[in-house]
Parts: sequence; C-alpha cells; structure tokens
Amino acid sequence: MKIMPQPNAQSGSFSVVLPTLAALLFLTALVALVIGLALAFPDPIWAPMWNLNREAYVSFRHIGPASQIFLFCLAAVSGAAAVGLLLHRRWAWWIALLLFAANGAGDVVSLARTGDVLRFGSGVAIAGGFVLLLLLPPVRRSLR
Repeated sequence: MKIMPQPNAQSGSFSVVLPTLAALLFLTALVALVIGLALAFPDPIWAPMWNLNREAYVSFRHIGPASQIFLFCLAAVSGAAAVGLLLHRRWAWWIALLLFAANGAGDVVSLARTGDVLRFGSGVAIAGGFVLLLLLPPVRRSLR
C-alpha cells in the first residue's frame, strides 16, 4: 500500500503527531461505543469490564439513558475527529483540541475533589501534553 504525502504536511519528527492523536481518538471512540452498548444492553458478559471500574458503572447507571446518549455522541465525534486529523483538517484539529482540553479539565476537577495524584494528576499531564502537541507550529501548519 502506497501512502500519499499530505499537501502542506511537515516531514520529520512532527509528522507522527496527528496520526498518533488520531489513533488515540479512534481508541476513545471504540471505548465509548463499547461502554454505551454495555449500558444499553446489560448482560453478564459485561461484568468483567465493569469489575475494572465499579464506580463508573454505578455513576453511569445513576445518570441513566443520558449517559448512553453522551457516550454514543462521544464515539461519533471522536471517530470523526480521528478521520479528520488523518486528513489534516482544521475542523478536526479544533475538535481534538477541545476534547483533550475538556478531558484535562475534568481531571483537574477530579484531582481537586479526590486528591488522587496518580490517577488524575497523570491524566492532567497527559491531556496537557496532547494539547501542547496540537499547538506546535509545525502541526498547525500541516492543517488544511
């Protein structure tokens, strides 16, 4: 399979940023879809997954059907943004920036509430790193 170079795409070390972040967004879409399906179609087959994070299960169940709608929307938006980043689209860059910033902001709130530095402090650092990568001038110049 021959990969065609993107117009205006920068060669070198920054050329992996958008595909890497797109892969993470594809993973986000897949996880959101699976969790949404697990909530929409409860079954014992999902028990091992929910045992990994029982608190999340209880929270999603407490919120009700709105959580399923949110997860399906997150899956669609993340998947679309992933495709757009692979195509170096500016709209996808904005969506990715907003998703990673929102994720980081949520981790800041959770960190302040719980004090769990390992879990939420690392989330803040990782989401912040993704935002910084998106803001790099070579990455922004590669967008159309």
